[in-house]
Amino acid sequence: MKTVLVTGGAGYIGSHACKALRDAGMIPVTYDDLSTGWADAVKFGPLEVGDITDTKRLDAIFKTYAPDAVMHFAACSDIAESVRDPGKYWHNIPGGTQAVAEAALKAGCTKFVLSSTCSVYGDQDGVILKETSTIAPNNAYGEAKRAAEEFLEGRAAAEGMRSVILRYFNVAGADEDAEVGEWHRPETHLVPIILDVAEGRRDAVRIYGTDYATPDGSCVRDYVHVTDIADAHMQGLDWLKANGGVRTFNLGTGTGFSVRSVIAEAEAITRKEIPVLEDARRPGDAASLVSGGDRARQELGWSPDRSTLPRMIKDAWRWHQTGDYAK
Repeated sequence: MKTVLVTGGAGYIGSHACKALRDAGMIPVTYDDLSTGWADAVKFGPLEVGDITDTKRLDAIFKTYAPDAVMHFAACSDIAESVRDPGKYWHNIPGGTQAVAEAALKAGCTKFVLSSTCSVYGDQDGVILKETSTIAPNNAYGEAKRAAEEFLEGRAAAEGMRSVILRYFNVAGADEDAEVGEWHRPETHLVPIILDVAEGRRDAVRIYGTDYATPDGSCVRDYVHVTDIADAHMQGLDWLKANGGVRTFNLGTGTGFSVRSVIAEAEAITRKEIPVLEDARRPGDAASLVSGGDRARQELGWSPDRSTLPRMIKDAWRWHQTGDYAK
């Protein structure tokens, strides 16, 4: 395998996957419309600008580069926005996945790694979530991601598309060399917002919901280091070399942290006071999302060794202070 098309490769997770591909001797071709990604994050291979639903543009990209596989990250990902504007998410996520997968099949490319989400499980009242858990999304983002999964499952049966579906829990941290990191517009993710407050770029962190049935009343999430996520994508490519069909893997550590505990850890690492403002719950937020099961460890050989809360915050803090974010 020499060339991999990375949709959304100018984004947070996609750019880290591009670095992993480059380090493995492959050529990552980023395909991104730059609506939420950054051209400056494309450091490890060529950039092609385009929309994931533009079938003619996709056909041209596959003809030019003849990729051996696709890593499909490109998607809208703001849960609150998905509740306000579900149509946008249905067009972008299952619509975009279908367009990219069909262009790949037309070009004879049958290896596909899909970036999915634990949001497909919805809010199951603190249940430890395995790949076999009930699918019950409670927002349009999770519903649209599940529809994208189902499309690939159907394509595998009908046309021989081989797919690995990776359901992430909360991704955090940054590249240890601070070459790429987390940088969204607008920023909606907890750790970079906390670090913005520590640096004085924001006045306070808003805690949305303080009356959940969790130890301190704030939402609980399972956090995974972004480089461990990138590693799982590389191992997913290896799985596709040896296997057919579709296989789904959770990417989580099995340990949950509340919003308040993440803030407390960041205060300890940055040695800064981080003010908070308590606010109402947001529609579509689950009380607790924590991964269960060892399928990724057993079948991919995945080991999220970097995914400790102190390591993730330290690496993110280094990126904030010394990476492109600091400029």
